[in-house]
Amino acid sequence: MVWTEREERRLEEIKQWEKEHFAQHATDIERTFQKWYEYQLKTVDSTTRNKMYSVIDSVLFHMHAFIQNSQSQVDASNRLLTDARLFNPEIEQIQDMKKLSVDQLAYIADQQIARQKMVSLAQGGLSGTGSLLLLGLDIPAVLAINLRTVQLIAMTYGYPVSYPAEMMIALKVFHMATLPKGLQKQGWVALEEEISQGHEHPYFYEGSEEVADLNWLQGPMKQMVKGTVLMMLRKKVIQGIPLFGIAIGASLNYRFTRSVSESAHKFYQKRFLMELQMERGV
Repeated sequence: MVWTEREERRLEEIKQWEKEHFAQHATDIERTFQKWYEYQLKTVDSTTRNKMYSVIDSVLFHMHAFIQNSQSQVDASNRLLTDARLFNPEIEQIQDMKKLSVDQLAYIADQQIARQKMVSLAQGGLSGTGSLLLLGLDIPAVLAINLRTVQLIAMTYGYPVSYPAEMMIALKVFHMATLPKGLQKQGWVALEEEISQGHEHPYFYEGSEEVADLNWLQGPMKQMVKGTVLMMLRKKVIQGIPLFGIAIGASLNYRFTRSVSESAHKFYQKRFLMELQMERGV
C-alpha cells in the first residue's frame, strides 16, 4: 500500500498543532502560581520529595492496573472492537484496530473522548457542591478519569495498555499531557525518542519507570487550590444549590480533560502514522 494524501494531511495537521501548542506561553496567573509552587517545594527537603514521588508513582501504577482490570474497562474495550467492526468485520482484538484508516480511528477516538469529557463534567459538578467527601475524592477522581482517557485513546489506535511496555508509555503520555503547557514539549520529545527506539518485548519494559516529578506535581497542587475555592463557594447558594461552585467545578474539570485528551490524541495519532510510514517504506 502507498502513503495516501489523507494520511499525509493528517500528519501535517499534527505537526502544525505541535508548533502552535508548544509555542504557548504561561499566563501571568500561571507564572504567579509557579513561583508560589516553587517557593513551597523549596521548604521540603530532597529526601522527603523523593519519597513523595515514589509514593505517587506507586499510586499511579496501581490506579492504572485497577482501571485496566475493571469491568468498565473490559466493557469499553468490547465497545471499541464493536465500533471498529462497523468499518472492518475482521477485527478481533485491540491490535487489529491498526487495520483501520487514520480517519476511522480518529472518529472512534473522538467518540471515546466525548464520553470522558461528559464524565469529567459531571464529576466536577458534584465536587462543586462543596461536599467534603466529594472534594476529598476530587483529585483521585480527576487522575483516574484522565488516565482512563489516555488508555482508551491508546487502545483505539491499537496499543494494548495491558502490556507492561504500553502501560508505561500510557503513563508517560498521561504525565506529558497533564504537565503545564509550557513544559509539555520536553515530555513530548522524550516520548518520541523512546518510541523511535522501539520495545523488543512488549511484556518487558527497560526504560525509566519514574513518572511523578517536580513539574508534574503542579497539576495536583492546582486541583488542591481548586478544592479550596469550591469550599469557599459552597455557601453561595441559589435556592439552596451552590450553583457557582457547581459551574466552576464542572468547567475546570471539563477543560482539564479536554486539554489532556487533545495532547494524548495527537500523540497516539502521530505514533500510528509514523509507524505506518515505516511499514510502507515511505
